[in-house]
Order: sequence, then structure tokens, then C-alpha cells
Amino acid sequence: MTETTARPTLEAVAARAGVSRATASRVVNGGDGVREPLVERVRRAVDELGYVPNQAARSLVTKRHDAIAVVIAEPETRVFADPFFALQLRGISKELTVHDSQLVLLLTEGRDDHARVGRYLAGGHVDGALVFSLHLDDALPGLIRGAGVPTVFGGRPGWSDGTPGPVYVDSDNRGGAREAVRHLVGLGRTRIAHIAGALDQTSAVDRLDGFRDVMADADPRMVVESDFTPAGGERAMRELLDRCPDLDGVFAANDLTAAGALRVLRERGRRVPEDVAVIGFDDMLPVAEQTDPPLTTIRQDIEEMGRLMARLLLRRLDRSTTGLADADTPAAVVLPTTLVRRASA
Repeated sequence: MTETTARPTLEAVAARAGVSRATASRVVNGGDGVREPLVERVRRAVDELGYVPNQAARSLVTKRHDAIAVVIAEPETRVFADPFFALQLRGISKELTVHDSQLVLLLTEGRDDHARVGRYLAGGHVDGALVFSLHLDDALPGLIRGAGVPTVFGGRPGWSDGTPGPVYVDSDNRGGAREAVRHLVGLGRTRIAHIAGALDQTSAVDRLDGFRDVMADADPRMVVESDFTPAGGERAMRELLDRCPDLDGVFAANDLTAAGALRVLRERGRRVPEDVAVIGFDDMLPVAEQTDPPLTTIRQDIEEMGRLMARLLLRRLDRSTTGLADADTPAAVVLPTTLVRRASA
């Protein structure tokens, strides 16, 4: 047998604070119009009694659920295998925790899941949505817009349907790619290849454009599309070596792709960086510092991207609740990138 202790009630909080139940309710549930000395007494009573507010009652007052959906347009096998997503989720989680909001993770295994996500968002379970890893033909933006949920996107949106520009956070993918390729050129490399990411995503398109900004006259055979995975990097590197065995530099669209490329170069007896210099993109430390040799890469602050996405969304929600204008909330934030030199280039 275990003895259970009754949970403290709002009435008990009011009695401890010496205020009416209505006053205690306004303080606990975020209402206005209570003098500061009374607010402090109620908060002290909450702490002393260990009172936990009823979320349903709180939502009636604040019109908020204190829950944010995070929608990742990738299957769970990809999400849990790629440290990029872990870093972005960590940034989001840290920011939501500071504001006492819950993270609700929604993954899409395929197109059949899109309607499910749309129904959930339209059902009034969350205050807003953070959405990333979208593909250019993705139906999710339309479903989310139809659900009427405030949304911030991770990555530059790649659609245009005549509606006002979406709010998003991204890194300077094109500028970072240019810096990577210029570094290879500065090392004296003249046969530089690019292993692109999945070109139905704007980050991959922007990085390919950055490569072409520097290598405008590059042989088209020196570009191979991959999928941001180590296995994709291996396949692309084999194809490049078969096409262009004299290549002496590789810019890979992300660190995982570069890791796969390094394995193939080692198998083929190519020394890095003596024979082939390799640069990645992301600077995910669990990957970049553990490749052989350690990877030179373009750093983007993935965790900060997640934090900023959450911060922008919460700011929009706060201003919507108070009825204030949204003019000082930026529509887009693009974070800078930097070159991190290690042994591969």
C-alpha cells in the first residue's frame, strides 16, 4: 500500500495568500489587473504549496496551449541518424524551456503523413509550428497555411504562391560555399568537384550556386548530386573518381557527405589532402573532428538556428496575444558562416 497526498488546490493557494480565488486564478493563469504585492503573495503561496496549475483552465485565460509543434519533413530513420537534427532540436528545446513551452515532435515518413500533420495542427493542440527540412514539392506549407497556425521555417523557403513571405531562419549557404571553394583554389587546386546535396532542398541549391559562383567554367561532370548522407557521399565520390580521376579538390554539401567521400578516397589510395583536398559544410563536431583526417569545413551555428526559430515564433505569438503589430519581427534571419580549417584541406 502507498499513501497518496492530495494535490494542493487553487483554493488552498488563495487561502495561503489571503486573496480571493478569482485573484489567485488571474495570477496563476497569467491574467492582468492584479496589484504587484498580491502577485508576490500568490506566487509565494504557489511555491510553498507546490501547486501545479490546471493547463485547461490556464488556456481559457491565456488563449495559449504553451505547446509548439516541431515538424521535420524527413523519416525518423534519417532524423535520428543525422546529428544536424539533434543540434537544431537542442536549440529549439532550450528556447522553449526558457519560456515554459512544450515541444511536440512531428515526423513525416512519407506523403501519407502530411494530411495527418495538417489535421493535428488544425486541431488547436499547439500555439504554433517550427518546420524544417522541407523539399521543393512538399505539400506541408499549404497544409500548414490552411491550418492557420503561426509558423517559422528552418531554411529558405523554395515556393512562391503569391502569399506574403514566410518567416524563416537560415545560414548563408551560398556565401559559405563560395568561401569553401575559394579556399581550395587558394591551395592551388584546379580540378575541383562538388558533391551536391539533394537538389529538391534550397540549402543544396544555394551551395551548388556558391560553387558555380567560383567555378563558373567547371566541367559539368565535376558535379554529382547526392542526398546529404554518408552512403550518398560514397556513391558520389566513386562516380566522380570514375569520371574525373585527376580531380584534386572536393567540396561536399555537408559533413556527412564529406565523411563518405573520405572513406572512398582512402579505399582508392588517394591521400588527403596531398592528392585530394576535401571540405565539408556544417562543422558538426561529432563528425568533423572524427573523420580521417579531421575535416576542414564551413561552420553554421545549427543550434543557434533552432533557438532563433523558436524565439521568432514565440515573439510572434506574444505580439498576437497582446494585439500589437508584428512590424519589428524580422521576416528572415540569415546567419553568417565561417571556414574552420583542419587537416583535410
